[in-house]
Amino acid sequence: MMMPVLFLSHGAPTLPLDEGETGAAWRKLGAQLPRPSAILVISAHWESHIATLSRAVQPDTIHDFSGFPEELYRMQYPAPGAPQMAEVAAELLQQSCIAVQLDDTHGLDHGAWVPLSIMFPQADIPVAQLSLQPQRDPAWHVAVGRALSPLREQGVLIVGSGAITHNLRAVFQHPQGDPAPVWVTEFRDWIAARIREGDLDALCAYRAHAPHAVQNHPTDEHLLPLFVAMGAASKLEDAHHLNPVMTFGLLAMDAWLFNGTS
Repeated sequence: MMMPVLFLSHGAPTLPLDEGETGAAWRKLGAQLPRPSAILVISAHWESHIATLSRAVQPDTIHDFSGFPEELYRMQYPAPGAPQMAEVAAELLQQSCIAVQLDDTHGLDHGAWVPLSIMFPQADIPVAQLSLQPQRDPAWHVAVGRALSPLREQGVLIVGSGAITHNLRAVFQHPQGDPAPVWVTEFRDWIAARIREGDLDALCAYRAHAPHAVQNHPTDEHLLPLFVAMGAASKLEDAHHLNPVMTFGLLAMDAWLFNGTS
C-alpha cells in the first residue's frame, strides 16, 4: 500500500497534558490512517550537518525542553525503533547523492513523540527519525523528501513535524486571548494557497515571496520539515488542510495530509 505523507505543526510540549482541539484532530487522524509498517519522523528539533538517521533498536523518549510540569518529564513513548527501515532510507539517500550517516543511540525528541503519543498511543509501530540540515535551503529538503518517497511503497508513514508559524519571542509578548495578528494569518494563508496551487517553486522561495516570512520564521528549521513532506508527496494539489487552529495567539497548528483521504 502506498502510504500518504503528513506534515504536523507540533506546538508546545504540553499538548499531551491539554490536548484540546489539536489533540482531538490528531487522534482522529491516527485512527483513520492505514496502519504503517513503520514511521519516519523529520523533526525540527534534530539538526545536523549531514543527514542522519536514527538506528536505535529501542529509542529513548527525549525530554528536550525545560520549565514545564513535572508530569511531562515522566511521560514515555516506548515505541520500538526501526533500524532496518533506517538502513533502507540511508541507501535511498545515498542513491540520490545525499550524504548520510546512521546514529545508533538517538532517541525520539518531542517533535516526534508528542504527536505520535496522541495519534498512535499504543506505541507499537516502529519509529525512526531523520535530522534536518538547517544550513541547507528548502529545495535541498524537498530533494531529501523525493529520495525517501519510495519508502511509502513499503508502508512507511513519512511525517514532517515542525510549525507553520514559529516566532516564540512574539508568542511570549502576545496578550493572552487576543486574536492572531494579520502578519500571522496572511503568512499562513499564503502557504496554504501555494500548496493548493502546487507551486513548489514559490514555496521554496518563501522568504522572498511570502508576506511577513521572516517575522513568522526568524530561522528556517520549523518550516523545513514541510519541505521534506512535500518532496515525498507525489503531488501537492490534492493535499488536505487539517486543523487550521491557533494556539497562544500566534502558533498555527495546521496539518497537511498529502496523497491521502481526508
